[in-house]
Amino acid sequence: MSKRKPYVRPMQGWWKKNPYFIEYMIHEGTALFVAAYAFVLLCGLWRLSQGEAAWDGFMTALQSPLALLFHLILLLMIGYHGYTWFKIMPRTLPPVIIGGRRVSAAAITAGGFAATLLASLALLFIVWGISQ
Repeated sequence: MSKRKPYVRPMQGWWKKNPYFIEYMIHEGTALFVAAYAFVLLCGLWRLSQGEAAWDGFMTALQSPLALLFHLILLLMIGYHGYTWFKIMPRTLPPVIIGGRRVSAAAITAGGFAATLLASLALLFIVWGISQ
């Protein structure tokens, strides 16, 4: 009796053969954490629409140790997602030419980080000013 080899799908594990694709798949996996945080924010908005008591209950739930751990994990995963987004950005953009020279990948990544930092600081100052 002959032993038949099990059928292996030709595309199975294709992304494991190239470090770039591994990093890309991890990046895409962290998008689930971005979606999870969006869901938390939507729940908060829903509870806010239900009145002060519902909102206070939501805020109390967010202060539990489990919720804090969950948010710490979300922060780390979303931070990694953002980092890899800026790292991938030079590969996804068409060539950027300034002054007749192509802008380096490192400059594009640094520019993305700088723009995010400036926008975050501007938003922080706006929110801080509104709350005072």
